[in-house]
Amino acid sequence: MSDGASENRFDVVIIGAGPGGYVAAIRAAQLGLRTACVEKDPTLGGTCLNIGCIPSKALLHASEEYARAGKGFAAHGIKLDGVTLDLPAMMAHKDKVVGDLTKGVEHLFKKNDVAHIRGVGAITAKGEVSVRAADGATRVLAAKAIVIATGSASTPLPGVAVDEQRIVSSTGALALAAVPKHLAVIGAGYIGLELGSVWRRLGAEVTVIEFLDRIVPGMDGEIAKQFQRLLKRQGFKFKLGTKVTGASATSEGVSLALAPVAGGEAATLEADVVLVAVGRRPHVEGLGLEAAGVALDEAGRVVVDDEFRTNVDGIFAIGDVIRGPMLAHKAEDEGIAVAELIAGEKPHVNYDAIPGVIYTAPEVAAVGKTEEQLKEAGIDYRAGAFPFLANGRARAMSAADGFVKILADAKTDRVLGVHIIGADAGTLIAEAVLAIELGASAEDLARTCHAHPSLNEAVKEAALAVAERAIHI
Repeated sequence: MSDGASENRFDVVIIGAGPGGYVAAIRAAQLGLRTACVEKDPTLGGTCLNIGCIPSKALLHASEEYARAGKGFAAHGIKLDGVTLDLPAMMAHKDKVVGDLTKGVEHLFKKNDVAHIRGVGAITAKGEVSVRAADGATRVLAAKAIVIATGSASTPLPGVAVDEQRIVSSTGALALAAVPKHLAVIGAGYIGLELGSVWRRLGAEVTVIEFLDRIVPGMDGEIAKQFQRLLKRQGFKFKLGTKVTGASATSEGVSLALAPVAGGEAATLEADVVLVAVGRRPHVEGLGLEAAGVALDEAGRVVVDDEFRTNVDGIFAIGDVIRGPMLAHKAEDEGIAVAELIAGEKPHVNYDAIPGVIYTAPEVAAVGKTEEQLKEAGIDYRAGAFPFLANGRARAMSAADGFVKILADAKTDRVLGVHIIGADAGTLIAEAVLAIELGASAEDLARTCHAHPSLNEAVKEAALAVAERAIHI
């Protein structure tokens, strides 16, 4: 295709190059579809690679190593003198990881012949995407199929204006120039607790303020209680059942106005930095969806059917802009599925087998149903649990906090949910995800040989415990 018009014609145009968008683009190209991916930011990878999953994990790992060097090594016969923090070097490591991975996505686009179109994309007509470049120039792309994969943005909190200096979103919290003396975190979800952990390990006092009366809403209640106890042991302070009614920032710090949700006396909290982490909202502004007639739900998400089709023919949506957990790996699975659907294949995403992980220390991971959900649905189940305290590898690692819990159908023994709090839980959960994906029973997990000594043995023992026959407790 040599003429200008043909260069702007594609089988698929994807708006957004985050985990969902760039994976969809690569898979579509693999399937022989002429594919373009439109991205407004200078680098590929979206929130996850640039200002989310990847930089936060780089800082979580580095800060955990710093904390272990300062306190944890001595018990293993390793004595260090004068451990100091070089925050600029830690940030440089984070930035290098991000840079390397975003360049990696660029390489994958070139390798798979995906057209990378830089600019802000909007749907301007049926089968048409207009892209406005940074210099104001406009390019119009024609597409047989359009995929919306624009991700999400931090949810603002009324009365607490983010300036990314004193009052920060997750973006600002990943780039602080100094360790705050006191960090206040508004929101006790995944993001707030992960970033709170980073700065707590590096020396900050951390206070978490949560509207609800518990942390990590939606997580299994027993896991959440244990998680909060362990975070308190690490020095976290919690103000649950508390709302933030306002914030006043100065060059010295922030004064937060607090009030009990149930009613009562108001209070103030002084902090050097405040992190607003009350959730994320779909990024759909400026896409031309209203003019195109694309339906949104009451939460502002794009409405799709089981094949990611919107109500407008030829327009699809995946990832954080549609229903379901706002997780990078969920978006990736949907990206592969939507590309295959457009190519005429019949893929399927099992939403009961999407894991969630909090990368604190210890890690927390879950897949499937919680006990609360099973009780609410009236499903008869059996539960088996096994503590890492009784696991040889965990003991050897001085990582004996936490436990594995498996929930199985009382009649069929099919695994319905697995919940883990403990070392490397984010890796251990993969076995449980596979079990749910394949419809395995607790007996299947229990009969599977696990290497000894390994942390994975705790999963096997929890499966044995479902039938009340765990060996090591």
